Amino acid sequence: MARSIETIYADLLARKEADTNLDALSSTSKTAIWRLWLYIIAYATHVLETLFDTHASEVSGIISELKPHTMRWYRNKALAFQYGFDLIEDSDNFDNGTATAEQVENSKIIKYAAVTEATTESRLILKIATENGDGNLTKISASEEAAFIPYIEEIKDAGVNISVINYLPDILKLSLKIYYDPLVLTNTGVSIITGKKPVEDALKEFMRELPFNGELVLNSLIDKLQKTEGVKIPHLVSASSKWIDNDGVTYSNFENISVKKIPVSGYFEIENFDNIEYVV
Repeated sequence: MARSIETIYADLLARKEADTNLDALSSTSKTAIWRLWLYIIAYATHVLETLFDTHASEVSGIISELKPHTMRWYRNKALAFQYGFDLIEDSDNFDNGTATAEQVENSKIIKYAAVTEATTESRLILKIATENGDGNLTKISASEEAAFIPYIEEIKDAGVNISVINYLPDILKLSLKIYYDPLVLTNTGVSIITGKKPVEDALKEFMRELPFNGELVLNSLIDKLQKTEGVKIPHLVSASSKWIDNDGVTYSNFENISVKKIPVSGYFEIENFDNIEYVV
């Protein structure tokens, strides 16, 4: 940012005083020739720095208006969305006015976002989710979505088509046969020492560790169970999932997962643990 004339002039004076070769220039008169020359140099330097600032601002504006944004940029902008706040005119930044830091932070309702390209058409797929009071992933409300979509339409690049996926979680159904150590677990999977269910806890932990819009790899799930207390052999009998149809309301039928699966909504929720059989 351009320095003021006064700041530049003071800097020149300080440099002059630091140079013993210029000690002869000792007049305190404001109209002394050497002081006038320093002022002229300060003024010219200020004009030059102002021109540099103007040029940098113009170049940044051109880049901002013409450069297509990356998928990472769209993800970051989704996470930066502030519910209840308006954008600064002709900008993709929010006007926080006199809002407190806490109010600003609470307005950022999008906690998870992922952007991918559609495989069959020229379109970006933006998946989003928030958290409920228990810290579990869930969709944002209808009123929140009604504010989020116009925001994305406002900031997106011209000609870019975006589909926002704000769905309830994909439902994951697992059928497992757990060969267990009877010295550690009961026949219902309860730890004899802690009273907890290590297998169910491991499955919940695995789902929490799965990145948003991350790929569920069944072998990785088995590896997780293999390291679980009291488990000798974890055998995955079957795995399937279902997700919200294109209407955004109803679930489709369960479909088998053979090796891996990326959730349509961006995240999974295990249906229940009723299909876990414990075998000695």
